[in-house]
Amino acid sequence: MGASLLVIIWAATGPIFNFSETWQMVINTGTTIVTFLMFFLIQKAQNKDSKAIQIKLNELVAAHTNASNRIVDIEDLTEDELDQLHKFYEKLGKLPKKEAGPAQSKSIDN
Repeated sequence: MGASLLVIIWAATGPIFNFSETWQMVINTGTTIVTFLMFFLIQKAQNKDSKAIQIKLNELVAAHTNASNRIVDIEDLTEDELDQLHKFYEKLGKLPKKEAGPAQSKSIDN
């Protein structure tokens, strides 16, 4: 609401300043600054959400008896190590159901 009010005030002052370049620069600079600050606020919120999801996933891994506890902190691995794990789980997902059924749980340690 505040941003809308500022834009309305800015637009109303256009005739007073003869719609000059300086008048236009005021709104351009203001929106650029607000956009820059909003980026950091949104990034902080996304980082918090990602961390909460990661903690929940870690709890699920830790609680499952057949899961590998080595998976809990994989966010600290290098990009190449993550690619190797991704390929392992892609192959695991392509196994026939009888080989990877719930009775025969598979993980990186098995």
